[in-house]
This record gives sequence, C-alpha cells and structure tokens, in this order.
Amino acid sequence: VQLQASGGGLVQAGGSLRLSCVASGRSFSWYDMGWFRQAPGKRREFVTAVSSSTSSTYYADSVKGRFTISRDNAKNTVYLQMNSLKPEDTAVYYCAAGIVGMQWYTGSEYYPYWGQGTLVTVSS
Repeated sequence: VQLQASGGGLVQAGGSLRLSCVASGRSFSWYDMGWFRQAPGKRREFVTAVSSSTSSTYYADSVKGRFTISRDNAKNTVYLQMNSLKPEDTAVYYCAAGIVGMQWYTGSEYYPYWGQGTLVTVSS
C-alpha cells in the first residue's frame, strides 16, 4: 500500500483545513487508517484513527470535538477534517495504514505503511 497525503497549508487560528490521504493498491477497505502528527522538536503523536470494518473512530483528547476522520472506501481515501485550529496543532501530519486491531490504534509502531506527510501551520 502506498499513501499520498495532501491538503496541508497555512491557516489562521480558528480556521479549518481538510487533509486527504489516497491509497494505491488493493484492499484499502481491509486497513485500519490513522493520522499522526509531529511538531518540531517533538515525538510523533497519535491524532485519530478509523477502523476498517466498522468505521469506528478514535481521537486523541487534544483534538476531540474539533477534528473528524472519515473514509471513502470507493475512493481509497481517508480524510481528516480539522476545525477550530489552534497554533499547537502546527505539525507535519502523516497518514498511516495497517491491520492494527483497534486496541493498538494509538501506537505508530503498529502501522507498517506511511504517507510522506503534509505540513499544517496555524498562525496565532
């Protein structure tokens, strides 16, 4: 599976962005999909995930209520809608795919496939 993330950019605090991640290859619907982010000088952290089968969603507390993950299996695409953005959301955002099992969804080590990252910058 190859992943291509897009949609990042510069936005003012309080604004919105939608990230997309398109997967190539077969069987996209089999994969749990996650978004992670890495701010300068910080470790990569879990943002959100959506399961393959039930499309159950999971969020980090820091983004709950502001971010929404969704997937369109017909388009091999997962989306991250980000609203009410804050300067602390500034980071490179990565999409990831794996047959993870939702008990492990927050662990980046369980996702074998990664996109190249897209930069989100939120100005104050």
